[in-house]
Amino acid sequence: MTNTKPYRPNVCAIIVSNAYPEKTEIFIAERSDIKDVWQFPQGGIDRGESPEEALFRELEEEIGTDKVKIIAEHPEWIAYDFPKHVKESMKPFYGQTQRYYLVRLKKKAVINLDTKHPEFVQYKFVSLDEAMEMMAEFKKPVYTKVIEYFKAEGYL
Repeated sequence: MTNTKPYRPNVCAIIVSNAYPEKTEIFIAERSDIKDVWQFPQGGIDRGESPEEALFRELEEEIGTDKVKIIAEHPEWIAYDFPKHVKESMKPFYGQTQRYYLVRLKKKAVINLDTKHPEFVQYKFVSLDEAMEMMAEFKKPVYTKVIEYFKAEGYL
């Protein structure tokens, strides 16, 4: 049986600070619409847009800069279902299928969350363990899979 539920194509950035690779600090941001929910920057891929184009556009829209260098890309699209409290606002999509990128913030990049449509209220750079502790529960399995891949490949 084929899964015919619609999934929204999406990109997600796991950002390391410009101190990488000497120091591995991961960028996380608190959502503006849900208090105490932290995540990596992510967003939908527009029609006709490549995943890389969407990555840079979404970073500019969400954190005010696209000044990053791509270090690695997860080789697979990873899908997850929205939890019940999210599904209604994301109709007609049942979940998202994401392409994950590991990127390093460039030295002169300036993060600015005061964007046209602010999605985050604050951010910080933390250890991998701290990042995973703070993430929304429904995203942890996917985030864990991606981070384990980047670790196995020697990037984290």
